[in-house]
Amino acid sequence: MPSIQIGPFTRAQGSIVLPGSKSISNRALLLAALSTGTTTLKNLLDADDTQVMRNALRQLGLTVIDQADKVCVVQGCGGKFPIQEGDLFLGNAGTAMRPLTAALAMQGGNYRLSGVARMHERPIRDLVDGLRQVGAKIEYELAEGYPPIQILAADIQIKDVVKVRGDVSSQFLTALLMALPLVAKDPVRIEVIGELISRPYIDITLKLMARFGVTVACPDAQSFVIPAKTSDAVYKSPGQLSVEGDASSASYFLALGAIGAGPVRVLGVGNDSIQGDVAFADALALMGANISAGEDWIEVSGVKNANGKLKGITIDCTEIPDAAMTLAIAALFAEGATRLNNIASWRVKETDRIAAMAAELRKVGAVVEEGADYIVVNAPSQGNWKSPNEGIGTYDDHRMAMCFSLAAFGPHALIINDPNCVAKTFPTYFAEFTKVVS
Repeated sequence: MPSIQIGPFTRAQGSIVLPGSKSISNRALLLAALSTGTTTLKNLLDADDTQVMRNALRQLGLTVIDQADKVCVVQGCGGKFPIQEGDLFLGNAGTAMRPLTAALAMQGGNYRLSGVARMHERPIRDLVDGLRQVGAKIEYELAEGYPPIQILAADIQIKDVVKVRGDVSSQFLTALLMALPLVAKDPVRIEVIGELISRPYIDITLKLMARFGVTVACPDAQSFVIPAKTSDAVYKSPGQLSVEGDASSASYFLALGAIGAGPVRVLGVGNDSIQGDVAFADALALMGANISAGEDWIEVSGVKNANGKLKGITIDCTEIPDAAMTLAIAALFAEGATRLNNIASWRVKETDRIAAMAAELRKVGAVVEEGADYIVVNAPSQGNWKSPNEGIGTYDDHRMAMCFSLAAFGPHALIINDPNCVAKTFPTYFAEFTKVVS
């Protein structure tokens, strides 16, 4: 489907059961694979990125069985993949590329990891530098600092503190945290150099590792201490694990509840969520939305302002980098400027999201200022809303497509190009979207 036309809409109302979290799903798949025992994963996300991880694990000799009702059963290998060489294609899944790179470097085998063209533009140097500190042998096949990479058999020896930068992607630290317990003969200390962005994603990693039997100490905000191995089998299956709904995906429907008067309720995340992106609801509340929540649900019912409009805010988005994209679209329906700060990580995602967001927002009439790590959005003035004939570009980025669906609450119908790119994390997004809008 090259494009779809949607809107204009004036009302959003209903409820949505969220798909499983991508961040939790791919971490849980890898930890289950590295464990002893069999793990049953419930509500696992069934989308392109998790299929990439499942297929890679099967290629490495793991038994990974997909069952009905979003259940997946993984038979663990006790830390040692059965197949010690392979050529793995990982698409554009950062949550597969980075953690698998680290896990495979601990295996003593020979592997090649590659992806789509955009993946070959997404940095991996900081992770590779961290792995080389413990003796890993990793070579770049094309551009220095980027995939494709070759992982060669090596003798891993952890003799000192492992240091890794934290200001490009939290996935580098996540990868080291998950992989180094496999070889930790003594306690291993990891220190983060510079700012650690997206700390909530690290918290997800730590909580899941604890579920699989490895508890990491955090003596301070920049340090992590992995315990020494007490047996050959480091990770142990918890038996079963239920994956939370995806908090980033929740942001689109929560914003609908504000823009379209609501109420719109999302089921699968709430006050008990381990995902940082649930804080999107707090940001939406700052913009004037009416929010309520329970253990595993959040609901938005319009806005508090008498005129029914959100208000522009300035916000530090370090903790909610993915969900922050939805705030940029919510700004189209706000009075005053909305400034999103500390979003430099957008530059190295599925596309350069700052540049892409600025370009497409201008197409619908917004006044936009962009910088290296920020974006400022002012809503289109009265009568200046536009519906570009060429449609909204999505840049093969699932979040661009889902975000801009909300812009169909402007006065004009909107064309979204390449809507199928949502298959990366939410294949049924537009079907679910149409159920709650009118």
